[in-house]
Amino acid sequence: MDLGEVNHQRIKTNGIWLHVVEKGSGPLVLLLHGFPEFWYSWRHQITFLASHGYHVVAPDLRGCGDSDSPLSPTSYTVLHLAGDLVGLLDYFGEQQAFVVGHDWGAVLGWHLSLLRPDRVKGLMAMSVPYFPRDPVAKAIESFRERFGDGFYISQFQEPGRAERAFARYDYLTVMKKFFLINKTDLLVAPGGMEIIDHLQTPAVLPPWITEEELQVYADKFEESGFTGALNYYRAMDQNWELSAPWQGAKVTVPTKCIVGDKDIGFDAYRTREYVRGDTFKGLVPDLEVVILEGHHFIHEERAHEVSQEILTFLQKLSVE
Repeated sequence: MDLGEVNHQRIKTNGIWLHVVEKGSGPLVLLLHGFPEFWYSWRHQITFLASHGYHVVAPDLRGCGDSDSPLSPTSYTVLHLAGDLVGLLDYFGEQQAFVVGHDWGAVLGWHLSLLRPDRVKGLMAMSVPYFPRDPVAKAIESFRERFGDGFYISQFQEPGRAERAFARYDYLTVMKKFFLINKTDLLVAPGGMEIIDHLQTPAVLPPWITEEELQVYADKFEESGFTGALNYYRAMDQNWELSAPWQGAKVTVPTKCIVGDKDIGFDAYRTREYVRGDTFKGLVPDLEVVILEGHHFIHEERAHEVSQEILTFLQKLSVE
């Protein structure tokens, strides 16, 4: 994928340095990656959006890529992450930005829109819809009760556990195991097995990603390690505690949510039913839902369609 000329820079925000890639001029669009990714996951969208008159900024979120990686999981709450993004907007002198997020980037987009709707012109969330906060049970407690210790998020909690399990494989194999998941049921390993051992390593790559592209991810995580990215999961209970004041609050910014019909848990988690139902629409009143044929990394697998969906959304809001 030829990105052409892009500008790399490190920006001080919220007490840390974030590495960002930027291209183009016009209204600001933030592209927020998920796990296990960094800015490179938006390689298909950066040039496309910039060529249509937008200032595209794709940061490596804290803990990932070439950005700073605080050691403690307590530094990875949605409040820290939202603060990082507000600092980016201030750096670029923008009161508002369009926010596009995938996976953890979508979670961050939802929370930035909840916490600072004045800074978000519109939100495009992919693969992870907005779920209401459980008023009673903490996230990890709830996951363990429902899915057990084999559930990937449960296994990611103990510092060092997932890192040690991942280390049994080379970095390219770890990337293949995560990027090429084609299971639509829950990511739960059998008793006594680590999730990374349970995930398959496909012998043949799908047409939407190459060995060379997967190697880019592998090389970056070999430099950074996985702890920063895994700390997002380790802060989930802290997020639950800190988000109590927003119990029952709605996300009021204009929003488009894209999910793949073969995403992990799309049927097992009842995501299909949820995104089409009244509860989601009640929490996000200004909502459009798009279901595409595809898996979890929908912005890569269906890159052209997703880029067009983003552009249509941005253009619609730009004229309103």
